[in-house]
Amino acid sequence: MLREWPLLVSVATTALFLAFSERWFADLSGGSWFAFLLAWLFAAILLSAFAVVRHAEVLAARLGEPLGTLILTLAVTGMEVMMIAAVMYSGKNAAFARDAMFAVVMIVMNGMIGLSLVMGGLRHHEQSYNLQGANAFLAVIVPLAVLCLVLPNFTATTPGPTYSAMQSVFLVVMSVALYGVFLAIQNLRHRDYFIAPGASGKGEVHVEGFRSVPWHSGLLVAHLLPVIVLAKQFAVPINYGIHEFSAPAALGGLLVSTLVLFPESVGALRATLANELQRSVNILLGSVLATISLTIPAVLVIGLVTGQEIVLGLGAPEMVLLVLTLAVSTLTFASARTNVLLGAVHLLLFLTYLMMVFDR
Repeated sequence: MLREWPLLVSVATTALFLAFSERWFADLSGGSWFAFLLAWLFAAILLSAFAVVRHAEVLAARLGEPLGTLILTLAVTGMEVMMIAAVMYSGKNAAFARDAMFAVVMIVMNGMIGLSLVMGGLRHHEQSYNLQGANAFLAVIVPLAVLCLVLPNFTATTPGPTYSAMQSVFLVVMSVALYGVFLAIQNLRHRDYFIAPGASGKGEVHVEGFRSVPWHSGLLVAHLLPVIVLAKQFAVPINYGIHEFSAPAALGGLLVSTLVLFPESVGALRATLANELQRSVNILLGSVLATISLTIPAVLVIGLVTGQEIVLGLGAPEMVLLVLTLAVSTLTFASARTNVLLGAVHLLLFLTYLMMVFDR
């Protein structure tokens, strides 16, 4: 239980903000007070996220691939939905979900995949993975990314880059259904696609620190629950900062996505450095797929229930960068072996995205 001290921090932080947030947020004009509250909430949520990922990784190692990685991906996606919904509806920002989704795609498919391939290439020269598994991920990611983030710009039923109610319902059903088909392929019919070449992926293995599946599952949920409350609190200084300091609107999506993805990205990078590229691919591409397949439908459902407009279509520069990212990713995962050059190209695209956040 000594390792669960982050739970005490998150619970105490949650209790304090529930009791005093109205008074603390009454005046955020003081720069030091604003920075203190933002840093406090950021650190508390990050600690919870690391704890969630730690328990998910223990379960992942115990249960084996690909089921273990799926647990990790769904846990992170759950935190992501909470954060996006809280910030979006706290600040009445109809485009926040779009910005966060785009940030996830750029961070993972360019930033983290690029860094993983560069670091893995520098240490191991070339690394191998299961090509069929990566292609299965991309086969679902590419069409859903275009349908969710590009197509709304060209529909005529509603004004602006939005979907009508019927179109939203169709996208929700199709996204969830397609993700369900993918899960059946990943965990039942073609599990071998998502297992490293030469590995069986069968049977339980000894994991240091493992107690039992219910124990780690329960603590995973316990660490996740405070994030629900803290996400709403975290939304206040983010929306205030963007408004008062005239920061780019996309910066909010970048901050939230970075916060949620950071622990998972660290795990993926560790796997790459340990020459377990298959696990890294499963984590990173699985995160993007779950975000597009589950987070966008969840946001659309919330929008339909509350009547709030949800802007999904990207601007022209972002659409170009998205399409370029998807095209380069298909080339990167067209060969069963990776090297430093492929990672460098993805990092270039990620740096381009960062530049465009602040200077379009």
